[in-house]
Parts: sequence; structure tokens; C-alpha cells
Amino acid sequence: MVNTNNLEKIEELIKEFDEYAKNNGFQLNPDKKTVERIINGLLENEKKYGKKYCPCRRISGNELEDSKKSCPCFWHKDEIKKDGHCLCNLYVK
Repeated sequence: MVNTNNLEKIEELIKEFDEYAKNNGFQLNPDKKTVERIINGLLENEKKYGKKYCPCRRISGNELEDSKKSCPCFWHKDEIKKDGHCLCNLYVK
């Protein structure tokens, strides 16, 4: 469920992530509910850990290891090439 306090921030991040996707040859998931849910998870992780970590990846507490998990994560481009989407389905071909 999307936190209504985050709606403005979610819309802002959708625009930012959409532009990033277009500039890199892929797109945001066309299912807006999925995108909102993922971004809400990013915002919850930011509240909890101080960074927008991918909600689909386990945070270890090791700052160096976890830095790869900030959205967009270290693996997203390879996952999109291989699978047609990143792990959490925020970005798709």
C-alpha cells in the first residue's frame, strides 16, 4: 500500500526515474501501481537506512556492499539486457 504522505515525492521520483530510463534506452514499467509500490519501498528504505535502496534486495549493513543496492542498482542494466527488466521490475525494455 502506498503511503499517502509520499505521493508528491513518488510523483517527483517517477519523473526523475522516467527521464533516467529514457536516457539509457529502456523505460519505466508501464504499470503505474507497480512503479508507485517500488518507489514507496525506496522511500521507506531511505527513511530506515538513509538511502534509496532497492526494496527487492536485502540490506546487509555493510556500507560498501549495500552501496551497490541504491536505486538504480549496480545490476539493473545487465538484468534489463538479460531478462528484459531489472529485479524489482521498475525498469523494463
